[in-house]
Amino acid sequence: MSHLVAGVDLGSTFLKMVVEDEDAHPVAETRVPTPWRTGGRGRTDLHPEDLGNAVAELFRQAAELLPDDAHVAAIALAGMGETGFVMAKGRPRTPGMAWFDPRGAQQVAELPRTLREECAGHTGLPWGVQVTAAKLAWLRDHDISPAGTTWASLPEWVATRLGCPLVAEPSLIARTGLIDQGTGAPWAELLTWLGLTPAFIPPRLVAGELLGVTRSSWLPPCFHDARVTVAGHDHLVAAAGLGLEPDTWLVSFGTAEVLLRVLESPLDFRARQHLGRALINCVPHVLPGRSVLVAGVKSGLLLRRVLQLIGITDAAGRERLDRAVLELDGSGLPTGAVEISGARNDDGELHIRIVSDGVTPQELFLATLEHGNDEIRRLLGIIHEKLPPAVASRLSGGWTDMGCVVRARSEVLPGLTVSPHRQGTANGAAAFARRLITT
Repeated sequence: MSHLVAGVDLGSTFLKMVVEDEDAHPVAETRVPTPWRTGGRGRTDLHPEDLGNAVAELFRQAAELLPDDAHVAAIALAGMGETGFVMAKGRPRTPGMAWFDPRGAQQVAELPRTLREECAGHTGLPWGVQVTAAKLAWLRDHDISPAGTTWASLPEWVATRLGCPLVAEPSLIARTGLIDQGTGAPWAELLTWLGLTPAFIPPRLVAGELLGVTRSSWLPPCFHDARVTVAGHDHLVAAAGLGLEPDTWLVSFGTAEVLLRVLESPLDFRARQHLGRALINCVPHVLPGRSVLVAGVKSGLLLRRVLQLIGITDAAGRERLDRAVLELDGSGLPTGAVEISGARNDDGELHIRIVSDGVTPQELFLATLEHGNDEIRRLLGIIHEKLPPAVASRLSGGWTDMGCVVRARSEVLPGLTVSPHRQGTANGAAAFARRLITT
């Protein structure tokens, strides 16, 4: 077999890979759990040795699914953008903190007022604990100074594990909050407050550009001498793979639920600042010259915690719950019997208030879904102050296998259809890999 390509998605719940042929037909698909280490008070770390082992297992499993004569000619890497490693002398100096880790809250409050108020206008990101810069400030204040180091997001670090140099892809480095979207240069005032210099940011590489070829001995033979690129931030890569039009929402529903619209040109400082007050991002797309508007809802995180709370841990349990939720006819509990909160993008803590007896697991799950709907309605109202309403929506991600999830979101999103690609980010990354062997 020839002209196979691999798309890798380094996600919050799983690391995923799809291998496709030159016509984008799937040949193999595999995944392994993202190896977080959890601690008290929501602390969640990713240690480089754990990630390295998980990535090696991902490639090993994929190789076992391929024919003996297979060779993967190109690999593209995508994934979450806020989590990464502070690098010193080519090695991670600290574990990576999860984007939903609460560390940095004190530092968020300590940022000088002017910088705090201007953060969204400059960077396209509302200042908060999810922004990587807040985690860097936490490290600085805990005697782990990032001075004299460089940054590597997870996809960029995995590229170095494959034998390539460290680079900064624009959509990924934008998630750190260190880049001024008006100029494309580092935001000097924030770097100074953190005690960093522009050298903290590696050389830029546009998504899809050739970075190098695999040189690592741990790779299975079918991945040797493959061309490598960094595709970029996960949700944006999925949007590029779908050819998303500006009048359409892409809703990527995983651990985070992300609503994304492509913008033909960047918004200005004041528009970014206005939307930032509602925790809505305006950042570079993986496609040069375009921007994206990104609104986040922590629905997937809340739903996952509800599943844990009611003891559902496998696919069969999810299927039973899905059927039970779909059978609810609204004639059971009185209005307000279950109250859920926590879906805001600056929250993520599941709070449940039950004021009536007889609440069932399916009613609790449905209430959590409806809470996400309420948050989406609020965000859309704010967005429509700056942009015309979209006319269509594409839903993708791991939660789309539950009919009750699709039904709930169809109540708030226009013209909703489910993407045929279950692994939208990995499929989008594979499209970037394909360009390396066709151009």
